[in-house]
Amino acid sequence: MARKRLYGKTLDELSVLTAAASLPPYAAKQITGWLYRRGAPEISGMTDLSLASRILLEKDYETGLTPPSSVATGSDGTKKYLFPVSNGRFIETAYIPDRDRATVCLSVQSGCRMGCRFCMTARQGFQGNLTANEILNQFRSLPEHALLTNIVYMGMGEPLDNLGEVLRSLDILTSVWGYGWSPTRITVSTVGITDRIKEYLEKSKCHLAVSLHSPFDEERQALMPVQKAHPIKEVLDIIRGFDFGRQRRVSFEYIVFRGLNDTPAHIKELARILNGIRCRINLIRFHNIPGSEYSSPGQPEMEAFRDSLSDKGITATIRASRGEDIGAACGLLSTLEQNKNI
Repeated sequence: MARKRLYGKTLDELSVLTAAASLPPYAAKQITGWLYRRGAPEISGMTDLSLASRILLEKDYETGLTPPSSVATGSDGTKKYLFPVSNGRFIETAYIPDRDRATVCLSVQSGCRMGCRFCMTARQGFQGNLTANEILNQFRSLPEHALLTNIVYMGMGEPLDNLGEVLRSLDILTSVWGYGWSPTRITVSTVGITDRIKEYLEKSKCHLAVSLHSPFDEERQALMPVQKAHPIKEVLDIIRGFDFGRQRRVSFEYIVFRGLNDTPAHIKELARILNGIRCRINLIRFHNIPGSEYSSPGQPEMEAFRDSLSDKGITATIRASRGEDIGAACGLLSTLEQNKNI
């Protein structure tokens, strides 16, 4: 029988585990130190645990780190890693270096069930949620792990559709007994699941990014079927009612489609629905996917749209496209072909 994995467990979970194994009360904190600070690859390397304790743990447990299966490197230095996960499937993780920043884009699901019309991940359907171990393994087993300055939960899958494991991973990343990262270095993206946004905001201090893409209900629903069950108006009402404080940031992701969602009417409506929310809009050029009816505007159109939003008092930035030539840019992550071969 396969041994269970320690990596990805919280301090509370490890406390229960060590108590059940009749280990000393302080053993759980020793283990977190090795897992998340000192990086012991094996339980045998946790040398401040007694030899008897290590032998006992090794009967049923392993640390549980998994290296990537392959890597593709883009012309701009972006790297896309392929990681194996449970049930013999795969996920993709993007590493994005940019001058003094280095960001990892984490996946939270194999596939996705949200069905956004412009996304390659959605085309492969939903194969399963990742565990906190599998989410954090992308962070820790990344060869560039030591260089990372930022983490975004914007890879494959919808984070709030796997909220329990996402919160568990965030707890480990930000707690003093874990990696001790500042929450201001981490952003979690969502299409907007109304009954879970409040829980996320209350249980985490990390930034929030909401996929918006259109301010008009019918148009947004055509792009994002989730709009029907979770209207953007309800999402915005929740955000308006929450105190983000001075450090925490809310942003809106806006993929720009030529002639569809970049008109003066869209600018006017965006200004109306976002009125009173301290935020910024990240404008993202649409990255073409096979058979898509959508197309991308040119850089002059992107800049004109940004400037028009700025004239309305909305902070807007154009996100640089990274890793498009290796299928690592926004909306392009997919393991459909790898999963077909299982």
